[in-house]
Amino acid sequence: MLPLSSSHTAVPPEIVQAGRVLRERSQRPDSVIYLDSGRVLFGLLDSGQLRHQLGMVEGPIWLDAAPVIMEQSYPVDIVADTQVCLRRLPLAEFRKAYTALSRETQTLVRDMAAGYMQQTELAVSRLAQDAEARCAQWLLRNASPAEDGSLQVTLLQRKRLIAAQLGIAPETFSRVLRHLREHGLIAGTGNVLSLPQPSALQNVARC
Repeated sequence: MLPLSSSHTAVPPEIVQAGRVLRERSQRPDSVIYLDSGRVLFGLLDSGQLRHQLGMVEGPIWLDAAPVIMEQSYPVDIVADTQVCLRRLPLAEFRKAYTALSRETQTLVRDMAAGYMQQTELAVSRLAQDAEARCAQWLLRNASPAEDGSLQVTLLQRKRLIAAQLGIAPETFSRVLRHLREHGLIAGTGNVLSLPQPSALQNVARC
């Protein structure tokens, strides 16, 4: 994307072992990583494990330039798949190199960064929809009739254990329940949830 200038190569290299998280999703950029060598994975962490892999790259390559160019937070988690050698460039240095490009090249690079962010956010959104569908399926599968004839679900386990059964993070499970509650698909507090619109919940489960 951008050439590695002499000022960039002056940044001391850093050796990072496999399994280390290099960037966390939703983190605001504090530097830009240039990957000299090694392989990294892009995806979503779940209970410390990268269970949803969305991509893989090997150095040499700019690792996370797109969020910086677009002035956005990271859309995914980035984890070292092998031992890697990288350089963390200060934002000011990176932006200086970017603004030194011709206007046409800046436009091209920005368009590429925007396309990357849109595609990545779409992939993450689809994973979130999948999580919502799995939660809806679980709720319907564990529902039982209440005294008034409606359906209800009693949470007999801790939410983190239910989330583990669904293959999602506890935070994701809580977020999906909150979303379903906001749309009137579940109601109630504590360990008992009512399902006031089971047909609508069925539609979510089929997504």
